[in-house]
Amino acid sequence: MSINWFPGHMAKARREIEENLKKIDVVIEILDARIPASSHNPMLDEVTRHKPRVVILNKKDMADEAATKSWISRFEKDGKHPVAINGRDNQIIRKIEPLAIEATEEMFEKMAAKGINRRAIRAMIIGIPNVGKSTVINNIAKKKVAQTGNTPGVTKRQQWIKAGTRMELLDTPGILWPKFADEETGKKLSLTGAIKDTVVPLDEVAIYGMNFLLEHDREAFNSFYNIDADVDADIVETYEAIGRSRGLKAGGDEINYEAVTNRIIYDIRNAKIGRYTFDRAVD
Repeated sequence: MSINWFPGHMAKARREIEENLKKIDVVIEILDARIPASSHNPMLDEVTRHKPRVVILNKKDMADEAATKSWISRFEKDGKHPVAINGRDNQIIRKIEPLAIEATEEMFEKMAAKGINRRAIRAMIIGIPNVGKSTVINNIAKKKVAQTGNTPGVTKRQQWIKAGTRMELLDTPGILWPKFADEETGKKLSLTGAIKDTVVPLDEVAIYGMNFLLEHDREAFNSFYNIDADVDADIVETYEAIGRSRGLKAGGDEINYEAVTNRIIYDIRNAKIGRYTFDRAVD
């Protein structure tokens, strides 16, 4: 799957993140709870490795609950400070602030020992496009300070935001990295909306998502589309069955395969069929 998606603003944002790290006490990384591994940007590990990290698994209401618990345990073992949230939760600051305090306590204790008074925690928020970063920030700030949208690449600049009484947040643009470790990572990112639909072969993404559900939750997939398919079935036949079930015709009795592709991606991306986690937590 060939993808061309690393625009100039992402390279510029990476440089700005590196330049601002000296002002930061803790990094808050927002991940998509459906793809905690695939939505982690390895490019930023090197530049943020010396900072404590709070990990937010956003969109928990769209992910498998048991899998999310496994990921929380995994991040805790890695020395991170994780929490699973729904970005629209009105009490979100109460879940994030204690973790930021915990992550920075050692630093503030050292400052106190030197006679330096405690100040607000300075946190940098990072995350790839479309993990819900702007929604989380607006919720924390209780006003619209970050532009939101259901497409990647909405936030383009860095800005400081006051968060409650204990924190100041530096928002950053969503940044992808230049090369995926494997094709499957790209398909997961596309399936959940982190990569613009215009730069990926959507049929491959839809087939990946369809096969994942047929392998892991065949009954729900077939029930949703009112068909009878399995992971070994002919892809064209499954497409045609979905097209007939949903009335996705190109004219006459011909199936509109592009419409079927778009429908499968839409239904999976928006958790219409069920809650799924596409990355497995491995110890």
